[in-house]
Amino acid sequence: MPWKGEKNPYLIWLSEIILQQTRVEQGRSYFEKFKSKYPTVKHLAKAPEDEVMKMWEGLGYYSRARNLHFTAKVIANELDGVFPTDFESIKKLKGVGDYTASAIASFAYNLPHAVLDGNVFRVFSRFLGIKTAIDSTEGKKEFKQVADVFLDEKQPGRYNQAIMDFGATQCIPKSPNCETCPMNKECFAFKNNEVNSFPVKGKKLKKKTRFFNHLVFETTTEPQFTWVQKREEKDIWQNLYQFPLIETKELTTDFSKLKKAEKWASFFSKADFRQISVSKTFSQKLTHQNIFGIFWKFELNDETN
Repeated sequence: MPWKGEKNPYLIWLSEIILQQTRVEQGRSYFEKFKSKYPTVKHLAKAPEDEVMKMWEGLGYYSRARNLHFTAKVIANELDGVFPTDFESIKKLKGVGDYTASAIASFAYNLPHAVLDGNVFRVFSRFLGIKTAIDSTEGKKEFKQVADVFLDEKQPGRYNQAIMDFGATQCIPKSPNCETCPMNKECFAFKNNEVNSFPVKGKKLKKKTRFFNHLVFETTTEPQFTWVQKREEKDIWQNLYQFPLIETKELTTDFSKLKKAEKWASFFSKADFRQISVSKTFSQKLTHQNIFGIFWKFELNDETN
């Protein structure tokens, strides 16, 4: 992994933000791309936001990119490009929580702060047989205490990297090869045949279902244009570009219903357009939302509006 053994706090921070909610295999190329394009925090701070968001395209959870850019500007402009050197100051940076602050503090400065990511939760829960839900307040406190007890304070960075790597390569979520694990003789889950029971999760996510109708307008005049709009609402994909959107309460292939939609009725009553096609229904499953989308394609005489 290109960030392994890195001591530069900027690059450690960059890798950790990219790896939030992202698999290592996917995050690797993005890290290398950002590192090449923005070798220092000042380079990232000077970049236009649209450029940063375009670089992030495909990673999802775009608030990470916005926070990354915002924080880069704070470090470059208010801290003269010098990354904070203590845990509390690092944690105050936008988009940085306990885990990321601990990772930066231990990897860059060898400060004694234990990391707690999904891999570490899994290792401790299986090895010690901790049945407290990892997503509960009690569980987070309990695992934090355990992590602090096990932390090698003389080599915190090396220890943190080791336990994270162990969870990522040996104590994996599904079908771990416990027979070859060097710690299986002391592992509670293995000894009690409960490997698949850990870690314990308490909360069940309530997913919202949404229905998107994307309007694909292509002009008939030369040069030909396709309309796009910027998402400005505080919602998923904020500040990203999309085809004009009408959100409905249910799926519909009845265009007459869309023509009456708020903010669009006046446009459709005046515009010179022709409907060409309507797509099949596409679906996208996110952490908190299930989205169903249809694309309506039109030819538009843009000289009329």
